[in-house]
Amino acid sequence: MKYGIYYAYWEKQWGADYLKYVKKVKDQGFDILEISCAGLKDMPKEEMEKLKAYKDELGIELTAGYGPKPTEDISSSDPEIVKNAFQFWKETFPILKELDVHIVGGGLYSSWPADYSKVPDKEGDLDRSIRNMKELAKMAQEYELILGMEVMNRHEGYLINTAKEGVAYVDAVGAENVKVMLDTYHMNMEEDDFAEAILTAGKKLGHFHVGENNRKLPGQGHIIPWNQIGDALRKIEYQGAVVMEPFVICGGQVGKDIRIWRDLKDDCSEAILDKEAAQSVQYLRKTFEQQ
Repeated sequence: MKYGIYYAYWEKQWGADYLKYVKKVKDQGFDILEISCAGLKDMPKEEMEKLKAYKDELGIELTAGYGPKPTEDISSSDPEIVKNAFQFWKETFPILKELDVHIVGGGLYSSWPADYSKVPDKEGDLDRSIRNMKELAKMAQEYELILGMEVMNRHEGYLINTAKEGVAYVDAVGAENVKVMLDTYHMNMEEDDFAEAILTAGKKLGHFHVGENNRKLPGQGHIIPWNQIGDALRKIEYQGAVVMEPFVICGGQVGKDIRIWRDLKDDCSEAILDKEAAQSVQYLRKTFEQQ
């Protein structure tokens, strides 16, 4: 397994100077930096080339995540919204290819977060999502991209809330490059058993996010059974990315979207965040790789 962290741990806004974070995660002992698809299609070619060269130089891999906007929802009943969604990915997939990104995960099957101001049409949205994902998977295949269907908690989405639903969705799409993506933060709310959920995903597990019940770094909570999770990952012989997705800073668009209404730590200085990220990845390596 390789270990990574999402850049937004340090940021209040979506999008960032990723060059800075390539160096940061290298120094902290990570293998992977996860970036956002937001704004990638507008990245200047020179900036893209610098990022690719620098991450290659330091030996850091990039993965990507995204929560589609309501105007980019492939499950929508509005043909114009679906058309716009495909246009977004048509512009974004080539950039991911240029950056050597091979997996993009998130609630790609719908929009994020779900709009509960109207009654969800789960059956209809699921049918449209699966039908359109089959086409999106073909597009992604041209760029050697795996699409990770993130299993989310009920407050953020309604189409896929459990590993069982994730597997059913992936099976219905029937594309080799469409995989299940699990996240311990969401699993803590929706699954009866962490290990059973991982075993249910099995070989269909394509990406794995980790975070505590309160969205802090792994090892800073009191509920998530990391040893049990590590055992399950070894049982399915998971060799993919394990990416931390902690959010602890209040403020900005990130804080608003993630619903962080207070700093989750007494000291959220960059120095402290750096130190604790380095400690957390050491903790995960030790816990997940023990025999």
